[in-house]
Amino acid sequence: MSDTPPHPRKISPISAGRAPVAPAPVELFIAFSLISLSGFGGVLYWSRRMMVDERKWMTAEEFNEAYALCNFLPGPNIVNFSVVFGRQVGGIVGALVALLGLLGPPFVLVMLLGVLYATYGDIAALQRILAGVAAAAAGLTISTGLRMAGPLARERPGLGQGQGLAIAAFLAVGILRWPIYWVLGVLIPGGIAVAWWLRR
Repeated sequence: MSDTPPHPRKISPISAGRAPVAPAPVELFIAFSLISLSGFGGVLYWSRRMMVDERKWMTAEEFNEAYALCNFLPGPNIVNFSVVFGRQVGGIVGALVALLGLLGPPFVLVMLLGVLYATYGDIAALQRILAGVAAAAAGLTISTGLRMAGPLARERPGLGQGQGLAIAAFLAVGILRWPIYWVLGVLIPGGIAVAWWLRR
């Protein structure tokens, strides 16, 4: 009798080298549903918390790389991320399940909230609640940005490394207010060229 277990579960290429068990479709659906239902004002914080801290399906570095790719692709970042991650851990079915988990529950919730807001949107207390939610979302975004900077801080200092590109992007977009697509059009090919040159 062979010792090889029948039908081994597929392992995510994202997590190559750590040999985790790939999440089942139900787990994918639940995870992305929780991300979407938690993400008032944005889901970057909740997606990183779910993938890196709670489920440990990705390392911090893997999450940063995947999100960087999804930022560059057209469309909402988290939608791109759900498809990319779902496809890598579960193929086409995984991509569809992750996308459904991300979009399905919020669609129903937003439809209900839209009806309520149309009826009660002028109430002053509701306006104050929405202002508080916006402030909390801004704080979560800043907190996540600082945590995502951790892998960059551990790199060897140098303008040819990730820190240099991050500083250049911040100065170009945040300070000089240059169009982001022009900045990405220069920094991405430049970063690839520098990485290739340093690894020769």
